[in-house]
Amino acid sequence: MTRYLLGRLSVFIIAVFLLTLFSFSLNYLFPGDPITNMSGIRSFQSSYPLMAELRGGDQNLGIQYLSYLQHLFAGDWGLSLSNGTPVFADGIQHFMASIELILMALLVAVLFGLPLGVFAASRFRQRSDQTVISLAMVGYSIPVFWLAQLLILLFAIKLGWFPITGQINPLYGVEPKTGSILIDVFLSDSDYKAAALQDALNHIVLPVIILAIMPMMLLLRLMRNATQEMLQKPFVKAARARGLNEFRVLVKHAIPNAVQSVLQQTTLIFSLLLTNSIVVESIFNWPGMGNWLIRSIFERDYPIIQAAVLMFAFVILFFNLLVELYHGWRFPIVRHEQYATR
Repeated sequence: MTRYLLGRLSVFIIAVFLLTLFSFSLNYLFPGDPITNMSGIRSFQSSYPLMAELRGGDQNLGIQYLSYLQHLFAGDWGLSLSNGTPVFADGIQHFMASIELILMALLVAVLFGLPLGVFAASRFRQRSDQTVISLAMVGYSIPVFWLAQLLILLFAIKLGWFPITGQINPLYGVEPKTGSILIDVFLSDSDYKAAALQDALNHIVLPVIILAIMPMMLLLRLMRNATQEMLQKPFVKAARARGLNEFRVLVKHAIPNAVQSVLQQTTLIFSLLLTNSIVVESIFNWPGMGNWLIRSIFERDYPIIQAAVLMFAFVILFFNLLVELYHGWRFPIVRHEQYATR
């Protein structure tokens, strides 16, 4: 396990190094002055000479890159060119808003996608299986922006069940401390905390459902195929021959082994969620990283663009690392196949 852990960590560190190198190079690829792109301090401001010295503006690229890393790990990501606020502090709040949305959508996708996949596999080639798979194909094929418009027209405009913008009604006066609206409601001193929580949940329902549909359909198909493959294995046939009923065969033998192969695809599903969250946040004006990135592109706010790209890529890399470590710990055969060790 130690060798496997060190191998995964070394790959992660190399990937992070390449990511920081790419992020540093953006300062020179963006239009304008590299020091301004790094720090958000413009050349006509009085603090620019000091900032240029701190960032190694008169040094070679190697020194500048080391200075960039020093500021990066210290949380000094510069200032926004639009409003002058610290990019790192703003980024953390937008990150928490996105993670709240993504984790809830992932939970919905897992809770509904995996059981439906097992159900379809247990009814292989029957009418119910064909119906579930057809619905999965339709759900996976519908563009996120079009599905969002349909559900907004039905549930927000026609029925009036859910709001369509923001995290919460501003009248509740919940101060954004962490960026996660549910946590902020619990931390607030509002006299109407229960009503504020209900309003926040109403705001989050539609974005979560729309964001969860595509990964749910993907999980359904993956779980259905993996479970059906396991049901054809000799050890499952042997379990049936010993007199186990179909439910115990599924629960004890097929599902645990099917989850192993599905788990390897969770990194793809998380990346899909992160990508689609950009569209969903833009439609619902959700103050997450995606909406932050899109707004900064229109405003040509290069420090924010650089920070948002860095955060998106780092989250995907870190999630991949966690999945690989869990996979190697939970299924020793993975370590054995790679290193021939226990």
